[in-house]
Amino acid sequence: MTLEASRRGFLAASAALPAGAALARVPEDRVARVAADLDKYLGFGIKHAGGPGDTACGAWLTSEIEGLGFKVEQQPVSVPYFVPERTELVCGTARASVWPQPIVVPTGPEGVTGPLVRIDGAGRPAAPLAGAVALLELPYSRYSTAIAKPVRAPIDAAFAAGARAVVVITNGPTGKVIALNADGRKPMFPGPVALLAPADAGPFLAAAIQGTSATLTVTGENGRRPAANFIGRIDRGRKSWLVVSTPRSGWTHCAGERGGGIAAWLWMARWASKAVTTHNLAFICNTGHEYENLGAAEALKATAPKPADTHFWLHLGANVASQDWHDLTGQVLPGIDTQRFLSVSPPLLPLARETFAGHVGLEAPYSSDALSAGEQIEILAAGYARVAAVFGLHRYHHVVGDDARCISAANVARTTMAFQQLVERAIKG
Repeated sequence: MTLEASRRGFLAASAALPAGAALARVPEDRVARVAADLDKYLGFGIKHAGGPGDTACGAWLTSEIEGLGFKVEQQPVSVPYFVPERTELVCGTARASVWPQPIVVPTGPEGVTGPLVRIDGAGRPAAPLAGAVALLELPYSRYSTAIAKPVRAPIDAAFAAGARAVVVITNGPTGKVIALNADGRKPMFPGPVALLAPADAGPFLAAAIQGTSATLTVTGENGRRPAANFIGRIDRGRKSWLVVSTPRSGWTHCAGERGGGIAAWLWMARWASKAVTTHNLAFICNTGHEYENLGAAEALKATAPKPADTHFWLHLGANVASQDWHDLTGQVLPGIDTQRFLSVSPPLLPLARETFAGHVGLEAPYSSDALSAGEQIEILAAGYARVAAVFGLHRYHHVVGDDARCISAANVARTTMAFQQLVERAIKG
């Protein structure tokens, strides 16, 4: 079955499936609209910042909210890019594709060669690293960013000890490479770093025991290109603003990671443009998420309403309502992955607990003083006082295969209706 057939079939089926008694309150036409939005988003393909999918998606979303009466302002953002040519690790007869870690430091056409030296998750090498190709085996987890200390620290230590390159095995639930977010302004590491799928790692781990020589080759087109955030405003001349934001870019098709947030953002724009008359509206859509929230940081500098003028900010991040799976069998389940988190400003905790009772993963919201992530960190640091954000890491987060199987229109609709209820009550307080 093709991805297109799978995508359309799953989305159509999910629009008709019930997801518990609470979903019955979601009108069928709203679920169908969510399904259409998810289908459209998935149709743009890979969403690398500044690439064709990201650009086309931004144009579609701009057109959608302009049709609702929003006045849209584009904000240029410079983002890194890499178009791979040859990206592989070779050791004797073993050969595997690798994912170059941005911002990519290429090897040159001859590659980088040295003895394979294994490093454990604590950064301990099995042999001297001078001149080596370090093979870092991360502990099992759902990874998201190379900025995180458990990822970055052993890589930094390997280069400090003289490694010529580092290959990272991203052990996670799918056995595939987990792409890692990166600093979008400059390379994080002094030498080439590449990610290797756990499913491909066996021969290289065995070779590292013997210190066998290996060659890492990473070549391609490397540089920066233009991308764009945008903000849509409806200025009603009120004293304060309601802000709703979401990123749209990412490493893959981003169905579960970004699709739910995109569909929820459109739902909120359609609703608020008609129903919220007590506040001005600002709907922000950012690019460059995969470069450590690069787009969000730029939006906060230039286009977002000032903190003093903002009554409430809702951020719709990753895993708004992605599908759950059985790890043992790889079977997709009808329910929602519990690894999603709701973080709110402390005064909003009672309201959030009441609103999201029964919503798995979100029924136990966190104070933003205790837990925040992604763009929410940037928003809070800029001084916004009343913020709610959802984020998470579903099974296929940052993994090729984050496609239509990973998202259900019914589950997204059910979750988004709760966010609408949260906003309705939050802007009254």
